[in-house]
Amino acid sequence: MAHEGEQVVWLDEVAAEDIGAVGGKNASLGELLANLGDAGVEVPPGFATTVEAYWAYVEANELAPVMQEQLGALERGERQLADVGRALRAAFTAGTWPEAAEAAIRDAYAELARRQGVDEASVAVRSSATAEDLPDASFAGQQETFLNVSGADALLDAARRCYASLFTDRAIEYRRARDFDHFKVGLSVGVQAMVRADLGSAGVIFTLDPETGFDRVVVIDAVWGLGESLVQGSVDPDAYQVYKPLLDDPERVPIIDSKCGSKEAKLVYGERGIVRVETTAAERSAFVLDEADVLTLARWACAIEEHYGRPMDIEWARDGETGRLYVVQARPETVQSRQKAGQFSVHRLTEKGHRLTRGTSVGTRIVSGRVCRLDSPRDVGLFAEGAVLVTASTDPDWGPILKRAAAIVTDHGGRTSHAAIVARELGLPAVVGCGDATRTLRDGQEVTVSCAEGDTGFVYEGALTYEEEEIHLEELPETRTRVMLNLANPAAAFQWWRLPADGVGLARMEFVVNDHVRIHPMALVRFDELEDEEAKARIAAMTSAYEDKKTYFVEQLAQGLARIAAVLHPRPVIVRMSDFKTNEYANLIGGTAFEPEEENPMLGFRGASRYYAPAYREGFALECQAIKRLRERMGFANVIVMIPFCRTVAEAQQVLEVMAEHGLERGRDGLEVYMMCEIPANVVLAEEFAPHFDGFSIGSNDLTQLTLGVDRDAGNLAALFDEQDPAVRWMIRTAIEGAHAAGIKVGLCGQAPSDHPDFAAFLVELGIDSMSVTPDSFVSVKQHVAAAEAQRRGASQG
Repeated sequence: MAHEGEQVVWLDEVAAEDIGAVGGKNASLGELLANLGDAGVEVPPGFATTVEAYWAYVEANELAPVMQEQLGALERGERQLADVGRALRAAFTAGTWPEAAEAAIRDAYAELARRQGVDEASVAVRSSATAEDLPDASFAGQQETFLNVSGADALLDAARRCYASLFTDRAIEYRRARDFDHFKVGLSVGVQAMVRADLGSAGVIFTLDPETGFDRVVVIDAVWGLGESLVQGSVDPDAYQVYKPLLDDPERVPIIDSKCGSKEAKLVYGERGIVRVETTAAERSAFVLDEADVLTLARWACAIEEHYGRPMDIEWARDGETGRLYVVQARPETVQSRQKAGQFSVHRLTEKGHRLTRGTSVGTRIVSGRVCRLDSPRDVGLFAEGAVLVTASTDPDWGPILKRAAAIVTDHGGRTSHAAIVARELGLPAVVGCGDATRTLRDGQEVTVSCAEGDTGFVYEGALTYEEEEIHLEELPETRTRVMLNLANPAAAFQWWRLPADGVGLARMEFVVNDHVRIHPMALVRFDELEDEEAKARIAAMTSAYEDKKTYFVEQLAQGLARIAAVLHPRPVIVRMSDFKTNEYANLIGGTAFEPEEENPMLGFRGASRYYAPAYREGFALECQAIKRLRERMGFANVIVMIPFCRTVAEAQQVLEVMAEHGLERGRDGLEVYMMCEIPANVVLAEEFAPHFDGFSIGSNDLTQLTLGVDRDAGNLAALFDEQDPAVRWMIRTAIEGAHAAGIKVGLCGQAPSDHPDFAAFLVELGIDSMSVTPDSFVSVKQHVAAAEAQRRGASQG
């Protein structure tokens, strides 16, 4: 704790309650140093000037009257913001240090060097304001940081410039917008031993998903070189996600997402300060962090979050000379942690449009507006209120423009770039890291920015129609019948974590392969045999971070499914093995070489018949390896496997044998295997199929198609495709009765309960165990099921 009259205090002597003495940033660093060492969290040592030293500097240089004059003129409209900021910064940098403060800083710097065993320490000099890093205000990038500062004179100069940065245009405007009194905000300067991230790497950690608020993941971004490139949004980083509840098990590796960013450049120290240099081909293709690094940072983040008792926003760095990882800053997360837990809004596009560009999605909203392309924040006069800002990247100088924008679209940056951070705080949708937005989008063009489709955000041509729904979860009733979710897109899964669903009744593997993996598994198994040079080049580029190309498929598929499994863990998640048709498989990269052309793919080489066939058996082996990795190595034992389109009992036996060969033996380690009940033969022979499975899931779409002989995709027969047809209802009733007679569970995963309340009542009357529906219809189906159960109870009591 800092005492009255102290000009300097060591960071390990301050704590979180000392914000008034050393500012938010330094108080947090002191709290980490003093309390997180036992958890293994490494924090660079250092000291801080006190806020008392700041006010002594202001008094010694008679700066208070200057502040009053300049800021008063700004409030009265007599002077412009830029002129006021320039005058105040000049006054602060021209000041001289009071004798006591200068001596204290020089002595502390010498002591820090002695502790490091060097004559002249290299240090990071950071601003820490008393109104900074608060639970309800991020003050992102408002004050300056100076890195790789050497020598006492240089340190004193950097500290003076930190004081001046309290009056950058953006800092002044930020305080004015939030009614912070300029004369009640003091500044401390933190001085830490320099972590040579310029020779190593750096990044940012959130202890929840910053887009959806999903609080059971740690999100990590990583770049080569200094972390400032992340804030600038000038580099597309590596991105990792770790599932918190499984982190304590040393046998598990719960990394549920790892994306290798392009990382085209890095920031390093040059002779004249920080410079941007291109990364090498090896750096661009390699992951910045290995598994052990990711798990270490995730565990540190969880320890920090537990200590503070709230979600946190953390900066980390790796020293390239020593290889050691450090936490260099920790502050409260200020957006998602303030959201109300019991309600959320869902945005949905109600029409399709032409996609102009795509990038990383920030937020979950949709807006339409006209494009305003800007190269510099100096062009603020050209920006129209409510326009869609399109630019290469943003930094804190863009603040006044961002506050007037309807949405933000950038060429560069990831989820922790400046544009992303500010977009969340302002509640704006943003699509960042598009790569080509400034080339593709025309000034004045009307567009729709959609961040409601998962991790990937899209910019569409024109003003598309969309709807918004407010959902109040506390009003949902309890039901005996389990109501589960159909999920397919790992990128969108986290949107639905607040829904009180009973699990995932259908996770479609082929959707994950199509959107997340994108490469045909056999093209990876037989890569050297590929004759399509274009496909071969694309595969080589996509798998460059993997020594074995097959590992790419296994890891990416396992991680994609893990994101779905994590949403409702430990509740059951039923993963259907791949059910592409041959024409759909052929659309995967490298797929045309391995798929036959069929007249009727819907009734062709699909589902169970592929899994033991020589043409795909090695591909199915990779699917099994992904499930094994998901359940055993990552720890998602809540995953149930489901076999689609199983035509005969003999085929069921054959598939189970092949699965067992690849380590997925039914019953071993609690593995349950379900069957899709979607072919009339499955219904007719339900009691013969049942001994080989732990449950059935009725696929009402295919069952309707095959019962009525109607192609569900044939527009001219659409009126005949009816899941409520008496013949289809007979099939469903018979399947449920057959499953229950055999003593196994049965559910339904189809659209009918979503579309027809009376169909949900029909299923309840038959005593079905579960229904699995699309997330956007979950609330209405839950209500229909509750009403049907109440009516059934009333009838039995009457």
